[in-house]
Amino acid sequence: MLDGAAAASPATAPPTTAPRTTAPPTTAGPGGAAPSGAPPVTDIDAARFRAVLGRFATGVVAITALEPGTGSPLGLVANSFTSVSLDPPLVAFCVAHTSTTWPRLRAAGRLCVNILGEPQEDVSRRLAARGADKFAGIGWTGSPGGAPLLDGVLAWIECSVEQEHAAGDHVIVVARVHELDKHGDDDPLIFYRGGYGGLA
Repeated sequence: MLDGAAAASPATAPPTTAPRTTAPPTTAGPGGAAPSGAPPVTDIDAARFRAVLGRFATGVVAITALEPGTGSPLGLVANSFTSVSLDPPLVAFCVAHTSTTWPRLRAAGRLCVNILGEPQEDVSRRLAARGADKFAGIGWTGSPGGAPLLDGVLAWIECSVEQEHAAGDHVIVVARVHELDKHGDDDPLIFYRGGYGGLA
């Protein structure tokens, strides 16, 4: 399961009771009323939320670091990754509050965001799994700051945590970029409607 926005991926299991939120209509008719024929949305079912936003195709990244103290490689995958700012250079990604890997990644000085290519679906699945040695069979070298730079990725971005913002059942992590480069020329690994794919 991918970390990141639950709408676009099964990062967290849907609650047994759907959350209740209030969302105003995106456009209003005369006097601020809902457009004719469009009832206002007042209850958002978690499954429907995922199904609708899952139609927004995303790339997949692996966020890696070396665990302080042990030097063991750590990693999680996310599809909620984006550039934020050019000056200063910032990127952002979302991590579920339930992640047990993120607190250990956060403690590292430098993180490496690895942009995965289509042939790396197995890498994504391994790093998304719980328990065991996630890096078994995954080749990597050290980024300039020492974080795991995975073999075969399309590009990598070395960064450090700048800010964290609580947002519902996820944390939005804003990170400052220190180093980055292109690394491969495969097609990207795509996550769409709850599954993996590529450019067809």
